[in-house]
Amino acid sequence: MTEVFTRGTPKQAFLQELVAWGKTAPEAIFTDQPDNKKDIYASVTEELGPFGDITHRKACMLEVMRVLAGFESSWKWNTGRDSHNPAENSPDTNSAGAFQVSANSLVFGDDLKSLVAPHGILNAKGDGDAFEALMKTNHPLAMEYIARLMRHTRKANGPLYKGSERNHFAPPFDRPEQSVYPWLSRHAVAEFQAFLA
Repeated sequence: MTEVFTRGTPKQAFLQELVAWGKTAPEAIFTDQPDNKKDIYASVTEELGPFGDITHRKACMLEVMRVLAGFESSWKWNTGRDSHNPAENSPDTNSAGAFQVSANSLVFGDDLKSLVAPHGILNAKGDGDAFEALMKTNHPLAMEYIARLMRHTRKANGPLYKGSERNHFAPPFDRPEQSVYPWLSRHAVAEFQAFLA
């Protein structure tokens, strides 16, 4: 697998979890949404497209997740609050897990709320600590959550900002190499496809 900026490559166990989730994940997560310009697929068309069948679309999503987790946590599931981010100052804003999502991202979709509700997480403000624990410990759910979230928006994760969107960040984090896009690999997608088949 291709290295991710200064993070290196993930351990085999992380990749195995990604593939295992990809094999059983609902196909609806990956289907084409041609009018959705906020969608992660719309953002990686240049790097990974054109997109083929559902297996190829799954493999592309797994590749984005692989690179994103490298940036966000160096593929560590127990990663918690980003102490360098002053906006993370309450349970609902604290990032959690390999993909560094926070409870306040629940506002982006009813499917996100439905995913965590069976675990007693009913609102971001009151259940932020429970959300954080869930993202660290329930890896299949955390993977489904980030995949669904990226179909709604890329603005919940800094490394997904692209092009001029990166002007939102101070140097050196505004540079393209601080985003997932230069590190996405068609070869890695082909490997994921083979494992998913």
